[in-house]
Parts: sequence; C-alpha cells; structure tokens
Amino acid sequence: MKVELDIRKSARENAAAYYEEAKKLRAKADGAEKAAKDMEKRIAELEKKIASEKVENAERVKVREKRDKEWFERFRWFLTSAGKLCIAGRDARQNEILVGKYLEKNDLFFHAEIHGAPATVLKNGIEASAEEREEVAQFAGSYSSAWKDGYAVVDVYAVSPEQVSKRTESGEAVGKGGFIIRGEREWFKGTPLGLLVGAGEKGIEVAPEKRGKGAMKSSVLVKVGDVEKGEAARKIVKRLGEGASLDEVVQA
Repeated sequence: MKVELDIRKSARENAAAYYEEAKKLRAKADGAEKAAKDMEKRIAELEKKIASEKVENAERVKVREKRDKEWFERFRWFLTSAGKLCIAGRDARQNEILVGKYLEKNDLFFHAEIHGAPATVLKNGIEASAEEREEVAQFAGSYSSAWKDGYAVVDVYAVSPEQVSKRTESGEAVGKGGFIIRGEREWFKGTPLGLLVGAGEKGIEVAPEKRGKGAMKSSVLVKVGDVEKGEAARKIVKRLGEGASLDEVVQA
C-alpha cells in the first residue's frame, strides 16, 4: 500500500488531510448507498403497480368474456320506460326470425311506413302505455332507411300479431323479410328520429330518445345529420370515455 505525503506538511497535518478526505468519501458512499436504496424502492413500487394493473386488466377482460349474453342481444333491443322488452331485426333474416319465432299473442308489431325498415316487436305490448308505444315507434323509425335518407321524421304503425302474414290474398308468399299487414293500424304520424347511445349494464346500449337515459351510466344523443358513421362513432366513444368500445358503438 502506497501513501503519498505532502513534504510541506507535518505528519499530523498529512494525517488530518487524509482523515478529511476519508470523511468526504464516506459521505459520498453513504449518499450513493441511500440513492441506490431509494431507486430500488421506486422500482419495486413501480413493478407492483404494473403487476396490479395487469391483474385488473385481466379481470376486466375475464369478466367481459364470461358474461353470458341474453337471447335478445343478437337483435337490436331496448327496455321501455316501464321495463318491457322491444326487439328489432338487423336484417331480412332476423326479421323473419322475429315474426316466425318470437311474435306472440300479447305482443305488438311495429314497422315504419317506408321501404327498408326493421320488423320490431314489443313483448307484451298489448299492455303497453301510450308513452311506451311512442318509444317503440321512435326506435323502429330510427333504424329504418328514413335515417339514411336524411329524413327527420317518419310515419310508424303498430298492429297485433294476427294482422301480420307472409301470404297475400291470393296465397302467394312474400319475399324474405317482407310481410303483409291486414286491418286497422295504430299510427304514429311524424315520429321524430333520435337515439341515445350509452354505457349500460350490458355494455354499449341504444334506446330511443323518448325513453330517456334510463339505466345508462352515460349517454350521447344522436340525431339525423351528415357525419359519416365511423367519425360519429369515434366522437361518441370520446364523449362516453373509458370503457366504451369503438366496435360496439359502430355495431350499435
């Protein structure tokens, strides 16, 4: 071990200088050790936070995957202000299924008076209030071609199940998704188009404007306009915030 001495200083002065230098080095070492421990602590906290977020995200995905969908969720649907189920077809095939399989004695059948409108069924509609019927009429009209054609209103009617048929007077069958209506109709003239898109218990849900927000945690009112579908969906997702899925909004 070599020790350098300053010949201009006495032995005591040299020793004192080394002592001061040792104190400085020890202080630096202590500081470095403390900084290292602080860094280790921060890294451990960060790793714990990341692990926690991964678990939370995994649980969210797991919950979403585990939820069993109700039979009616493959159709367009909403619950009226009094809790009655309304279902509408997404296409001609679903229109056929709705009328052939789910239209029952106490239900009501709704349809917009325009080519290109969904078959819409209000379950137990015979007991529905005037307010509920107006809600369903708006739902049926809003999903008709009237919206795409830029109309703000459309006429909608309601009939009982026995008035809906797949055959003409001469016995000929009508095309897929089409129906023959006989007898008197309950009219909802000039029904305004408007939908609420929002976050509900079953993810992204849609309801007619007349129904109101209901059980939705948050919602956006959508009216007839000239905004492209994808752009409108992105704006809706932005307003709904965290948890809103672009794919679900587009589908809705």
